[in-house]
Amino acid sequence: MTNILLATDSYKHSHYLQYPPGTLYVSSYIEARGDAKKDGKVVFFGVQSFIQDYLSKPFTQADIDEAEELITAHGLPFNREGWEYILNRHNGYLPIEIEALGEGTVVERGIPLVQVRNTDPLVPWLTSFIETALLRAVWYGTSVATLSFAAKVVIYDALVASSDNPEAGLPFKLHDFGGRGASSGESAGLGGMAHLVNFQGTDTIEALVAVRRVYDDKKVVAGFSLPASEHSTMTSWSRAGEGDAYANMIAKFGGGLFSIVSDSYDLFAALEDIYGTALKDDILKIDGKLIVRPDSGDPVATPIKVLEALWRKFGGTVNSKGFKVLHEKIGVIQGDGMNFESISRLCRTLITNGWSLDNIAFGMGGGLLQAHKRDDLNFAMKCNAIDVGNGWQDVQKKPATDPAKASKAGRQAVVGTMESGFTAMKDDDEPEVAFHNRFETRYANGTIWPANFAEVRARAHKGMLLTHQELSALREAA
Repeated sequence: MTNILLATDSYKHSHYLQYPPGTLYVSSYIEARGDAKKDGKVVFFGVQSFIQDYLSKPFTQADIDEAEELITAHGLPFNREGWEYILNRHNGYLPIEIEALGEGTVVERGIPLVQVRNTDPLVPWLTSFIETALLRAVWYGTSVATLSFAAKVVIYDALVASSDNPEAGLPFKLHDFGGRGASSGESAGLGGMAHLVNFQGTDTIEALVAVRRVYDDKKVVAGFSLPASEHSTMTSWSRAGEGDAYANMIAKFGGGLFSIVSDSYDLFAALEDIYGTALKDDILKIDGKLIVRPDSGDPVATPIKVLEALWRKFGGTVNSKGFKVLHEKIGVIQGDGMNFESISRLCRTLITNGWSLDNIAFGMGGGLLQAHKRDDLNFAMKCNAIDVGNGWQDVQKKPATDPAKASKAGRQAVVGTMESGFTAMKDDDEPEVAFHNRFETRYANGTIWPANFAEVRARAHKGMLLTHQELSALREAA
């Protein structure tokens, strides 16, 4: 949707006629509604993508003409005068200010993430007009980043318990296989980026392109993958040629990390007879590492049985924490059936059975990029203040039928840190509040403040370590 005038809900086109007479400025904010004590935290992400994709280029007269023809035929009034004013006065760049927390910030539910206001008093309706596309980018990006983050906390916790070097393999412990399960290339790019906030393993190339487009380092490679087989490249050799298919993979890719899907026919026969017998010597001679991928069966029981079979054939070592580590030439990735719940169960089962998390990586597909709704984290963008000529006046939604949907009144500031926790308070232009306010301007009147993806990642990783410490303290207290 390249025309910003059409990247909205239909009814927004009638709203310029609905504000009180004399309205000059409108302010709105975005939050994941909830209570931090019972609803937890989110990893903020997505605003920079919206800004770059929707606000970095001006709209044109052709965009206005296109929108007028469609919107009037659609049955709504069209504010041609307002849009032509923005085109002529502001050269097609939206006269709004978007301020937000730093992306990657781990923040309690109920804390504002983004705040928007118009900067030209002649277009107060513009603040809410961009809600559809802006909120979509923020709720979706934040939802994927939060799921990926939650999995990272669980995986890191298991690594700390079972690995001699928990940090070493962590960036590649959860791989994004979700590109084909996403609803669009745009979703794959934004959702794939959100996962890359926490990890570096991905097969979603749209995410790599998106990072380069959205962030200031245009040559960064934000994620990595490895040569891997799929069922078509294995079954094309026929069942009788399964061993030859595996041998070909070893010959072509044995100089580095590579993965073979191994359940085309009989997974455990392949482990016993092909990997563990016919090709065992070849595997032990490679310079790299073979990653075995089971792709069917129970998502917890199957990888445990795979590890046991490989241990019988290849052996390994017991680390300083007393956990088994397979031979350095072979490992496992479990992608089938993986979600937050099954990853958590598999981590617990591995620890219970004496296996280090060093032996395995996880993959997620559509569950990572697609299985999200706006209401999962109760996202909303609401008006919180209006100026009709006497300065900011509080605006608040407070439905008697659902108190949980009450919105925040007044322009907002966010103070605090990830260590101490964040607090939302009214921004009444007090110097103390302004000094500690964590909101930063990301866009204003056509100017974009660049962001660095490495800094986004660093914030999220810091939040992960703090969350792990909190969980450890709760366990000790219990």
